[in-house]
This record gives sequence, C-alpha cells and structure tokens, in this order.
Amino acid sequence: MRFSFFVPAMPIQWFPGHMTAARKRAAETLARADVVIEVLDARLPEASCNPMIRALRDFRQRPCLKVLNKADLADPAATAAWLEFYRGQPNTTAVAISCKKTGGGGNANAVAAPSRIVTLCRQLAPHRNDLTKPLRMMIMGIPNVGKSTLMNALLKKRVAAVGDEPAVTKSQQTLDLGRGMTLTDTPGLMWPKIEHDADGYMLAASHAIGVNAVMPEEVALFLGDLLLTRYAPLLAARYRCDTAGMDAVSLLATVGDRRGCRMKGGDIDREKAALTLLADYRSGALGRVSLETPETRARMLVAANVPADKTSASSED
Repeated sequence: MRFSFFVPAMPIQWFPGHMTAARKRAAETLARADVVIEVLDARLPEASCNPMIRALRDFRQRPCLKVLNKADLADPAATAAWLEFYRGQPNTTAVAISCKKTGGGGNANAVAAPSRIVTLCRQLAPHRNDLTKPLRMMIMGIPNVGKSTLMNALLKKRVAAVGDEPAVTKSQQTLDLGRGMTLTDTPGLMWPKIEHDADGYMLAASHAIGVNAVMPEEVALFLGDLLLTRYAPLLAARYRCDTAGMDAVSLLATVGDRRGCRMKGGDIDREKAALTLLADYRSGALGRVSLETPETRARMLVAANVPADKTSASSED
C-alpha cells in the first residue's frame, strides 16, 4: 500500500470582500424560499459544502436538495456513496447531475439531467404544489460549481453569466420558471476560514478558489500525491509512464517531460507542468476522479479530532 506524504506548505484561504454582502443578501432571500438547491462539486462534495449555507438553511428550517454537479467527471462508485450519505440526512435528498446531459437517468444513482431537479424540489415542498402557492427555489453553493450553468439549463436559455473562473456571478437574480415556480440564482459563497488544509487544496485543484490565492505547483503536488495513491492507473494511461515508486515531484517532472514543458536551457518548467496536470484533472482528460469519499472524509475528520456529527468544516459567522 502506498502512503500519502505530501505536506502543504501553507493553508489556502480565500474570502473576497463582496461575499460578506452576498451572504447577508442570501440570508434575506432564504427567508422567502421554500427549497434550497445546494450545488456541490461531485468530485469533492463535502470539501465544496459551505458550512455557512448549512447554518442559514438550518436556521430557517428549509429542506435541501444536494446537487452533485459535474458527476460525469467524478468516480461513479464515490458518487453513489455520497448520494447514500446525503440521503441519510434529515430534510435532505440528493441527485447526481451533469449539465451536459439531456436525458433522464435510469436509476436513482445514475447521472441525471438538470430537469430532474424540479421534480425532487416539489417532493421536498409538497405544500407548494399549485398555481396559488408558487414553488420558490434558491440555488446556493461555492464559486465555480456550476450554479449559473444549472440555472441556464433549467430555464433552457442563457440568463446567467457563465465562466471558467470562480465568482463570475456577483448579484442575485430571480426568474420565473413557469408552472408556478420561481428560481433565484445567488453568487458563489465561500466561508471566512477553511478549517482543513486538505479542503483548501481540493478546492484549489478544482478551480473553486481564485488563482491569486494559490500557487499552482503546490496545488499540483497535493493533487499528484492523491492521484498516485488512488488513481495511479489513470496517470499511467494519460502520461504513458510507470508510476511504481513515483512521488508527486517526479510525477510533475514526468508530466513536464511528456508534454514538452521546458524552460530555456532544457530544464522542466514545473509551473507549466503543474498547470497541465491541473487542467487534465479539471477537464476530465485523466478520467473520472473523485478527491474524497465518505470514508476518506471520516478518516480525515478523525485525524483532525472533529466530532463525528460535524460533517463539514466549521465556519466563523
């Protein structure tokens, strides 16, 4: 068995100033919402679960639909485990989706189309099921998990700005979804302190944190170490290399060599190699990868001496 040895050089923190105002506005809107649609990255559901959102919806006692987006990029076995995990929580259900998908899934754990979301929200709020009581849904989540893409898919037209950068959406908008339903899109919300270093690195690897807050090489070393531990065959296939005995540093050197990431003089350009590895993970070019499972999450929390009932990082409200 290979043991992980990567030690982060420094914690990653990212809380842009506009998010304080966005959190206050979200709390006001949530008072009028019937269901919270919390969009998570299927590759790292708990690391991408904002504890402030949980606190806000718990305070208002609102049911939650956990949407594991980008499930087409995640390890199917890990996604199935996460769906079971969330469906065991009170007043909560969960679905795995891909905004690229147009048809429905064949079973409860299949990757579904966004259209499945409305049906699940109606089940969570049966008292809002006629034209006199419109169903008011609110999309929440951290930056760059696909909230605006999901909103566009549900409305079947482009109404929200979409980009491959965190914090594209800066303001709320509420739109009529038809058939007695409204949908509110909200800016991506981070929380003031990322409690666990691994969460910060998983978020950075998945492009949920602004590039100015991270060092690509450090993030790629974290990612490479995790991939060598859990998905070595995918690395071997992608970069046509033997991963036996390889560590994260030698992996970056191999990526740089295979992709021609070199500086003047011929040395490996480690930053370009790091960006290549990160891009291959983010795009799915490596294959279907999940950075955490309920089991690895539980082990991390035990190691951090977090009580068993705390399923995600604590917040500073």
